[in-house]
Amino acid sequence: MQRIKSKDTKPEIKVRKLIFEMGYRFRLHWKKLPGKPDIVFPGRRKVIFVHGCFWHQHNIRDCSYVHKPKSRLDYWLPKLERNIQRDNENQKEIEDIGWEYIVIWECQINNPDELRKLGKLINNFLK
Repeated sequence: MQRIKSKDTKPEIKVRKLIFEMGYRFRLHWKKLPGKPDIVFPGRRKVIFVHGCFWHQHNIRDCSYVHKPKSRLDYWLPKLERNIQRDNENQKEIEDIGWEYIVIWECQINNPDELRKLGKLINNFLK
């Protein structure tokens, strides 16, 4: 578990590069906001969470990155369930303080067609 990164993951870096190439500037992991969002646009009051499909249990049927662990279920299932619960709590708090958010999933970033759609989604979100 020590080796699992919470910052500067490959999916997060891909999204940051995409946003930077689009001409937007941002802050990273702003501690002032609930959940320390991955990418923050303070002037726009908008944030982006970049979630790993396994760690945050992406609930889309055709996501190949998500799976349920086969061993140590007594450890993994509560841990993954707590991650989902914490995500929901953080997102609600973000909305409650008047900010907007979007969630970008790992599987969206690794698919070239989805990545193009993602660029349009981010551009619309930031306008």
